[in-house]
Amino acid sequence: QLQASGGGLVQAGSSLRVSCTTSGRAISNYHIGWFRQAPGKEREFVAATRRSGDVKYYAESVKGRFTISRLHAKNTVYLQMNSLRPEDTAVYYCAATVTASYSSYYDNAGAYVAWGKGTQVTVSS
Repeated sequence: QLQASGGGLVQAGSSLRVSCTTSGRAISNYHIGWFRQAPGKEREFVAATRRSGDVKYYAESVKGRFTISRLHAKNTVYLQMNSLRPEDTAVYYCAATVTASYSSYYDNAGAYVAWGKGTQVTVSS
């Protein structure tokens, strides 16, 4: 089971860090992806990291502003979000998978087998 936390209300240009943890199996066993869903829009890929942490993927819309990282000692994957924009407002979800074809499917929500409940991020202009 996954749990996302750390969301909140911030002003445009601010930073925020959201976290994803697991209960049961350690997060180090999973490739982890972050997705987001804004009201009236489809869920979209944000960032992902292989379970080894050696490869990271980003959506073009967040590249250079967001950073995904893992701290296995704390059983946590982080998404550091800088230079936030109003269009980043959404519910942010973390998801886990163990697929061997991760490099081909990291941005596909259907490739993930477990999802957290999400944390709301609101960026005011």
